Amino acid sequence: MYLDVADSGNLPYGWSRYAQFSLAVVNQIHQKYTARKDTQHQFNARESDWGFTSFMPLSELYDPSRGYLVNDTVVVEAEVAVRKMVDYWTYDSKKETGYVGLKNQGATCYMNSLLQTLYHIPYFRKAVYHMPTTENDMPSGSIPLALQSLFYKLQYSDNSVATKELTKSFGWDTYDSFMQHDVQELNRVLCEKLEDKMKGTVVEGTIEQLFEGHHINYIECINVDYKSNRKESFYDLQLDVKGCRDVYASFDKYVEVERLEGDNKYQAEQHGLQMQERAYSFLISLLFCNFN
Repeated sequence: MYLDVADSGNLPYGWSRYAQFSLAVVNQIHQKYTARKDTQHQFNARESDWGFTSFMPLSELYDPSRGYLVNDTVVVEAEVAVRKMVDYWTYDSKKETGYVGLKNQGATCYMNSLLQTLYHIPYFRKAVYHMPTTENDMPSGSIPLALQSLFYKLQYSDNSVATKELTKSFGWDTYDSFMQHDVQELNRVLCEKLEDKMKGTVVEGTIEQLFEGHHINYIECINVDYKSNRKESFYDLQLDVKGCRDVYASFDKYVEVERLEGDNKYQAEQHGLQMQERAYSFLISLLFCNFN
């Protein structure tokens, strides 16, 4: 599904318009399930249309119970905001937004997203600044000092900030910077390093306080009277996003009841292998629970 400029072939030579827009297939039964995607584009004579090659599965669109096709009618909405064209060579991010970005070393966009997310948690940023470092530490050999330096530059620099000192402290070379790494693994390694550095200081326990969540794993036998539950902690969750409309649907899928049968039967102490049902219940909601 695409947004196209009307009569683009008849517009004056050299025309160009920058627009932010969203396209939506309206759910006519439950509005909250409306399928919507947002993007932006600099429209011109060579690229007069822009949008999404894959918007939603046709099986969902044609399924009457889904609510997208009602009385043989599909409702499509487009919201368009034409903005002032941005000259990226002269654009002053600090002046316009109060913030600066991070330079991409090659394929480090995933890392930059993580670093910007962590930087914008004030409590986390303050904890990083309070980690003990000495004048003998070198940023290229110390992850805590390299992160302190990076955060300081993000806060006070007028231009975009390089991440080479930080990646050198990881032990990366140029080849690593051009490889796509797993952002979840990077986050875990980074947090472990910071936790070790924070031990015995005024900011000890910051990582746990900010990012640790808990859930209870409930198991109940179907054919015998046996129940069990186990409290587990986590710093991150792997959510299934395929086929889910949003993150809430992913959470619903994570905690839905699962039946353990066949080869997946559960060993229920004195009852032996039993068919059971398992579900999760969250005690503490994760993610950045302390922003102050």
